[in-house]
Amino acid sequence: MQPSLRPALLSALVLLTLGLTQNPEPASADSTVPQRLEPVTVIALRHAEKNLADRRDPELTERGQARSRALARLLQGAGVTHLFSTDTRRTRQTLEPLATALKLKVEAYSPADLNAFVQQLAQLPAGSVAVVSGHSNTTPGLVLALGGRVEDLVSLRGTPALEDSEYDRLFVTVLPTEDSKDPPAAKTIELRYGEVSAPK
Repeated sequence: MQPSLRPALLSALVLLTLGLTQNPEPASADSTVPQRLEPVTVIALRHAEKNLADRRDPELTERGQARSRALARLLQGAGVTHLFSTDTRRTRQTLEPLATALKLKVEAYSPADLNAFVQQLAQLPAGSVAVVSGHSNTTPGLVLALGGRVEDLVSLRGTPALEDSEYDRLFVTVLPTEDSKDPPAAKTIELRYGEVSAPK
């Protein structure tokens, strides 16, 4: 893993958070002045490299396990509060080193109803940082459902998806707070982590 990525991620989280939480009104002792809430941040990624020989419920390969450890090193200082995974071994295993490092439970979610999951994420406590492990099609689908942006996608059975060979893309989306009549749009940045994915 490139050592410069972890500070880059943390800086990005800080900058995005500040961009959405800065209050132009000066602090006041007057309790009638509303205080801005801290936004919820969602870090979405595809599972790490899987064993292609197992078509049913593959585990991670050695390279995938190394990527999951790189993810833990990258995010263990990012203030993560929640971990979510689809109900497959490869997505759960991608988060296991991070879950162990942070002593957090990996919660299951269904990619079949992303709108309901988006509502669940939006209702997390203010300031929450959720990491979501998904698949080549559900990860960009989640970012888009959150109101974020994802570039350079392909079509997989008519839905936007990552290239099948891409495992190193990570999307940080800061959700708008609901304490304003005109909340800003969600903001997304993309980072790469771990070993660079081999081209298709």
